[in-house]
Amino acid sequence: MGVDDKIGNAAQKLAGKGKEAAGKASGDENLKAEGRSDQAAADVKQAGEKVKDAFKNASKD
Repeated sequence: MGVDDKIGNAAQKLAGKGKEAAGKASGDENLKAEGRSDQAAADVKQAGEKVKDAFKNASKD
């Protein structure tokens, strides 16, 4: 996984956590759900990058 991808995924996850927290604090269920969705999307991207890395490393052997 490239450093840029790691940073982007971490930033998206952090932003999602912020949205979720803001939604909880304000009682805004839509914002809270959007934050959870952003976090899940970042997790999926990170998992995809790990799979690509695994295939890349396997092809080197």
